[in-house]
Amino acid sequence: MEESELIRNRKEKIAGIRAAGIDLYPNDARVKNTSAELRARFGDLEQESLTQVEETFSLAGRLMAIRNFGKASFVSIQDRKGRLQAFIHKGLITEEDYALFKRLDVGDIVYVSGRIFKTKTGELTIEAREIRLLAKSIHPLPEKWHGLTDVETRYRQRHLDLIMNPDVKEVFYKRSRIIKLIRDFMEERDFLEVETPMMQAQAGGAAAKPFKTYHNALGMELYMRIAPELYLKRLVTGGLERVYEINRNFRNEGISTFHNPEFTMMEFYMAYATYEDLMDLTEELFIFIARNLFGVPQFTYQGTEIDLKSPWQRITVKEAIIQYLDVAPGVLDDQSQAVVFSRQLGLEVDEKEALGKILMIIFEERVEKNLVQPTFVTQYPVEVSPLSRRNTLNPDFTDRFELYICGKEIANAFSELNDPEDQRGRFLMQLREREAGDEEAHQMDEDYIKTLEYAMPPTAGEGIGIDRLVMLFTDSASIRDVILFPQLRTNTPLSTPPLPLKEREL
Repeated sequence: MEESELIRNRKEKIAGIRAAGIDLYPNDARVKNTSAELRARFGDLEQESLTQVEETFSLAGRLMAIRNFGKASFVSIQDRKGRLQAFIHKGLITEEDYALFKRLDVGDIVYVSGRIFKTKTGELTIEAREIRLLAKSIHPLPEKWHGLTDVETRYRQRHLDLIMNPDVKEVFYKRSRIIKLIRDFMEERDFLEVETPMMQAQAGGAAAKPFKTYHNALGMELYMRIAPELYLKRLVTGGLERVYEINRNFRNEGISTFHNPEFTMMEFYMAYATYEDLMDLTEELFIFIARNLFGVPQFTYQGTEIDLKSPWQRITVKEAIIQYLDVAPGVLDDQSQAVVFSRQLGLEVDEKEALGKILMIIFEERVEKNLVQPTFVTQYPVEVSPLSRRNTLNPDFTDRFELYICGKEIANAFSELNDPEDQRGRFLMQLREREAGDEEAHQMDEDYIKTLEYAMPPTAGEGIGIDRLVMLFTDSASIRDVILFPQLRTNTPLSTPPLPLKEREL
C-alpha cells in the first residue's frame, strides 16, 4: 500500500509537469562533463583557487539524494563515473526551474549546469544556474538494495542493482577491460580475431548436451554451438595459422556458482605449436592481465592469496590422484583395482567403466578441489579427449592440459588431433557411447574429417572461460555476479519487493 501511494503521488506530479507544458523526456541535453572528470580536475583544489575558475560545467545523471534547507537544497547526482553534489538555490535559478525542482524525486534523471565550488565541509559541488528534468522516474528506488538476502532479485532487476550498488558496476567495467587486455595480448602475437557460426548443423567441439532450435526457411534442425573448435580448426587448415574467437557458447547443463548455460569463451589455435607451448603462453597471458589490473602478478580470491608468478605447477592426472589421495600407482593402472578404489572413496562407478573414465571420476570428485594455486594438469585419458593428439610415448593418454585455479577449471587445451583416420576412430568410439545413453558424447562429423584429409598443420588449441577468469580477477563468488543477465527460472517468484526509498533522501 505504501509503495502504491508513493507511485500515485509521483503520477500526480507527472500530470502537473505535463500541464505546465514541460517535456518529461527531452532529448536535447548536451552534457560536457562527468563526475570523475570534475573530481580529477578540481578535487584537490581549495575553495580560494576555485573562485578563480569562471568556466561553466554541466553534469547529467540520476538523482540519488535530496537534502532540503528551505530555499536551498543539496542534491547528489550519479552518472556513469560516480557521484557529485549540486547546490540548488531559489535565487540562482529561474522561477520555472525552481518550480520544476520542487516536483523532482529521487530516481529522476536530471541535468545541471553552473560553476564549481567547495562547501565548508570540503565537498566539491556544482552551483546550479540551470536544472532540467531529462526523464521522470515513476517507481521509487529501493531503500536497502545491497542488503537484500534474495540475490536472485538483484540478478532479475540488474538495472536497480547497478543503480544502487557501485561495486557491481565496477565489476563490469573491469570485465570489459580484461577482455580488451586479452585482445591486445593476442594481437601482439599475430592472432587474427574471427567469428564462427553459433547455429550449427552438428553440435561439436566438446562433450556437452546442446540446445536445439529449428530454422523454418531451411526446414532443418540446428544446434546452438557448444564450442567453436571444429570451425576454428577448419580455418587453420585453410591457412589462418593463428586465430581466436571471443564469443558465446551454449550448453544444456546444470546451473551453479560456476556454471551458466550461456557463457563466454575465448578459443584460440596456433599452428606449429604444442600444448606445452600453450602452457607458457597461458602463464604469460594471465600475468599480463594481473599486472595491468593490480600492478603485480598476485591477487586475492575469496580470502585466498593467488600467486601467478612463473613457473606454475605441472602435474599429470595420475600424479595428482597419487599426491592427494595417497594411493599406490599400480591401482591406477588396473581397471578392476581402480573400480574397487573408487568405491572405497564413496564414488558410484560401473564395474565395466573404462579405466580412463574411472581416473577422471576420481580426479574430478576428490582431487581438483585441492588445486588452489595455478596448476596445469596434463596427460588426460584418450576416452575423455576425443579431439586431442595421442601422447607419443603413452598412446592411452593425450597431449592435453586443464588449468586449475582455486579448485576450478579455468582453461582446457591440447595438441590437436590432425590424423583423419585416428579422428574417425575417436568419433566412432563416441558414437558407441551415445548409443549406450551418453547424450554428451561427440557426434560423427564427416565434413570435419574431410577437412583433416586436406592436411591440417600440427596445431595446439585452447579454450579459456572468460566468465570464470573475470570471477577470479574481480573476487566474485558466483558466475552470476559477472554476467549481466544470468539465466534464471522465469517462474520463480520474487521474494518480498525491495523497500521503497524515503522520497527525499537516500
